[in-house]
Amino acid sequence: MRSISAEISRSWLLIAGTKPETFSAAQASRADQIILDIEDAVDPKLKPKAREDVANWLEAGGQAWVRINDATSPFWRDDLDRLRGLPGLQGVMLAKVEDGSQVAESNLILGGNSPVIALVESALGIEEARAIASAPGAFRLAFGSGDYRRDTGTSVDNMAMAYPRSRLVVASRIGNLPGPIDGPTVGQNYSMLREQSEVAVALGMTGKLCLQTEQIAVINEQISPTSSDVAWANDFLVDFEAGGRVVRDGSDLPRLGRAEKIMKLARAFGIEPL
Repeated sequence: MRSISAEISRSWLLIAGTKPETFSAAQASRADQIILDIEDAVDPKLKPKAREDVANWLEAGGQAWVRINDATSPFWRDDLDRLRGLPGLQGVMLAKVEDGSQVAESNLILGGNSPVIALVESALGIEEARAIASAPGAFRLAFGSGDYRRDTGTSVDNMAMAYPRSRLVVASRIGNLPGPIDGPTVGQNYSMLREQSEVAVALGMTGKLCLQTEQIAVINEQISPTSSDVAWANDFLVDFEAGGRVVRDGSDLPRLGRAEKIMKLARAFGIEPL
């Protein structure tokens, strides 16, 4: 299986922490990354057992990210203490982030060397996105779109959701982070999944959470350069090199940056030109 760096990973598959029998199958799926969820997917009474099941699987050789409970919850510190130092832990996704200090403190408790994906899920979180993206330990931002809609009353309409998505994109750029991860599309409407993935990419997002393995192929396709993109980038770079890498007009540097980015992604994702 091709290994995709978390910085450019497209599909992030959420797996309920109450189902340890599914962890290995998820790891073997086509998802670029998997996230074992011990937050929203787990009833409060079951959280200690789910945490232990996740930790045991990681200790036994599994590799995954873990979505942990938010910093204001009674479960947050226990989550961090149990996960700290586990060899299979890729990093944590911190739920309901509304302040950069929550990211920094989580990273510190984990030993200072575990990346933290900040899941932003509220109006306050969106407005604090720049500070969150600049916090020590912040690795990527992610959009908790469902909770954001619940908090604000915003509809699922793409125009209504453009503002928070764009805020996360701009904050990520200012914080020198990779592009943010969009929220999941609920259900099995693959036309809607394709459309929402296209919109997220158009706004500058570079990954998407998913809840079903059947969604992975669509997400990976939509968030990857197309074969025609790769053909254009390859042709441009060949021509630019042949010309001695001399800038001919004001459009060359932007096109060079785009072409180099496309070719980097194409190599990582195994996409060939037309």
